[in-house]
Amino acid sequence: MGMQLEHNFTVPASPETTWALLTDLETVGGCFPGATVTEADEQSFTGNVKVKLGPIAVTYQGKGSFVERDDEAHRAVIEGTGKGMRGLGNAGATVRLELTPDGEGTRVDVTTELSITGKPAQFGRGVMQSVSDRLLGQFVECVESKLGDGS
Repeated sequence: MGMQLEHNFTVPASPETTWALLTDLETVGGCFPGATVTEADEQSFTGNVKVKLGPIAVTYQGKGSFVERDDEAHRAVIEGTGKGMRGLGNAGATVRLELTPDGEGTRVDVTTELSITGKPAQFGRGVMQSVSDRLLGQFVECVESKLGDGS
């Protein structure tokens, strides 16, 4: 099953500051709910993420990397793949990030193309959308707190 999810949010920091944080894969991975980054450098990362879909919790062991990154235009594409533990299928995501100045802050547009196989795929778009909305909400709170404390 494949689908596209779109989100956007605004953070109270300059595009440069926001970009520096969002392209720091270790920090970003650490902000993603249920995720553990085991290894990260400037281009790629490995780790695992635990996601609850309906009644089942799936842990994906995955890796991801920048396939495109434009530091001047503040645009990036990150590709990630995950292997579900206990034979629960695989997941893949292509995430496009685009930052634009918004008054004092920065607007971040996130487009995620998600493909999921195996049992979790049966939950359909509605569940995926609501799960991703919730995860993104928590992710944004974490990003904002990191931007807010100046570190």
